[in-house]
Amino acid sequence: MAENEGAVPAPVTRRIRVLLVDDHQVVRRGLRTFLEIQDDIEVVGEASDGAEGVARAEELKPDVVLMDVKMPGMDGVDALRKLHELANPARVLIVTSFTEQRTVVPALRAGAAGYVYKDVDPEALAGAIRSVHAGHVLLQPEVAGALLSQEEANHSQGRGGSLTEREREVLGLIADGRSNREIARALVLSEKTVKTHVSNILMKLDLADRTQAALWAVRHGVAG
Repeated sequence: MAENEGAVPAPVTRRIRVLLVDDHQVVRRGLRTFLEIQDDIEVVGEASDGAEGVARAEELKPDVVLMDVKMPGMDGVDALRKLHELANPARVLIVTSFTEQRTVVPALRAGAAGYVYKDVDPEALAGAIRSVHAGHVLLQPEVAGALLSQEEANHSQGRGGSLTEREREVLGLIADGRSNREIARALVLSEKTVKTHVSNILMKLDLADRTQAALWAVRHGVAG
């Protein structure tokens, strides 16, 4: 009998498929060079503007799109909106050098799963890709504070009082980047119950998605 006969093969873990969308070729090349040495990440394509990025995302069906905000033609925000209209399941991580509120807020409201700067440590970027791929919302503190203007914060401040204690617990865990499964495990609830709590939170706070809920929690001191 051969020495390895009957051995159970090691499970093959599917790599995270990533699309790079940036108008600067040198940036795309640098990202590709680093990401291609990661065992669990595969760069499946590139695009130089938002329109091409949307087309490539529809063609390649990546898991994660690394997207710049400011690009000629269709910018990153419009590309995010288009991907949402097309119900493309890719998670979009904004990677940009722009930090102004007028740039950050529209991107997050358009559905970005995270926002990091181009000077991010390479290993931290790989971690960010893994995080958003796992369904988490990636919020740097300075970015989180930019999502809600003071006027919006004042307008929504009173809504938090309508949340139940359990909903506030769920909201705090959303702000910590936990998935529904992780929240269910932490609070000893079913995933279905957690989904109901999340829906109620979004309705009561008049928010569109988990990203806005997480940012609301950070802004109003609900996050842990």
